[in-house]
Amino acid sequence: MSVDQSLFLEAMGRFPTGVTIVTTVDRHGRRWGFTASSFASLSLQPPRILVCLDASANCHPSFTQADRFAVNILGAEHEDLARHFATKMIDKFDGMDFKPGDLRLPLLPDALAALECLTAGRLPGGDHTIMVGEPVSIRLRPGSPAVFCNRQFWRLSEHTVRT
Repeated sequence: MSVDQSLFLEAMGRFPTGVTIVTTVDRHGRRWGFTASSFASLSLQPPRILVCLDASANCHPSFTQADRFAVNILGAEHEDLARHFATKMIDKFDGMDFKPGDLRLPLLPDALAALECLTAGRLPGGDHTIMVGEPVSIRLRPGSPAVFCNRQFWRLSEHTVRT
């Protein structure tokens, strides 16, 4: 049995998620990146994360050949940047202020978190590739995360911590 694709897409859109920009550098030194909301912690021991990349993305061949990639967790102020990196067929780094990290990967200086990872595996996932990363360098800064739900960006309101 199969569900209607548009109904499935609508249901998945109701799940609020964070937003990331995933980056790498190919063997020629060219920077590649894409916006991803399919990102998660996979394992604590050993530390592993996963991120999913559409197999039809222009950057897919570069990421599937790379031995490392970075995940930049976006803040609420990064909506325009997230939309920019979701655009196809452009030089996504033109005029952007990404700096090389410890693994020489493009990092967003004001990301809430930046994880530089060694590629620990790749798995087929339907029309996506699931990339597994082993974080080897992590940078953090305070801030409110970008949240995406129902095809829109949202800001979290202040919450009260209950003790």
